[in-house]
Amino acid sequence: MNPLPSKQQASIHGQALEYITAGQGSPTIVLINGAGGPLEGWLRVWEPLSVLGTVFAYNRPGIGGSGKPVVPQTGEVIVEALRTLLLHAQLSPPYLLVGHSLGGLAVQLFARTLPEEVSGVVLIEATAPEDVSVMASHRSGFQRLAQRTLDAVFGRDEFGEVEHVSRTVDLIQRVGPFPDVPLVVVTGGRPTMAWATSAQALTARAEHQRRLAALSPQGKQLIASRSGHFPQLTEPEVVVDAVRFVTARQTTGA
Repeated sequence: MNPLPSKQQASIHGQALEYITAGQGSPTIVLINGAGGPLEGWLRVWEPLSVLGTVFAYNRPGIGGSGKPVVPQTGEVIVEALRTLLLHAQLSPPYLLVGHSLGGLAVQLFARTLPEEVSGVVLIEATAPEDVSVMASHRSGFQRLAQRTLDAVFGRDEFGEVEHVSRTVDLIQRVGPFPDVPLVVVTGGRPTMAWATSAQALTARAEHQRRLAALSPQGKQLIASRSGHFPQLTEPEVVVDAVRFVTARQTTGA
């Protein structure tokens, strides 16, 4: 497995952002991390994806070599910063967006706000807008205690995207429809912390994953049967196959 390419830096709207690129040609595959996840999380899929086209990944504010956020990281701020960073890197639309976990909300907002700039979407264990309220209402005592402990140890970032996720969900619900583009939803077959999560919450999230796949008439769901929340690490071939499927649909228009 080859290492990731050298990281580059850009100043976008006064915010220092770190990014990497590789490959060439179309499609431009844009990898969007989950909350707190560094771009190194794409290591196991990076090389095979770079064979399919141009691949791009970056660290959002507060991660890796990117600076701490200087403004609240609401959905529209995240989308605009990403779009400007892509243009800075001389990567023109349309983009094939790949979002993991909370990054799935950014992907949805980008695709709904700028449908003409999106040619396809892959969602990996993605947060659905419905998850935010439903999962919070079903949190176990253990999960609430764990969150309070983390907040006490590390503090809460008032500008961080997690603090503003409700605003992002509201934006998704108010903007235009999801575009009619090739879409694959990759869902882990082994839910993370299932032992500490209520049956109702697990059932709700499974239904939300199915609904994500139904966002586009061209949508489908893949189950990564051996994976929890990080199929790109545990079953990278499933994620690569999902991107390859979307790429093929783009090419054939099927």
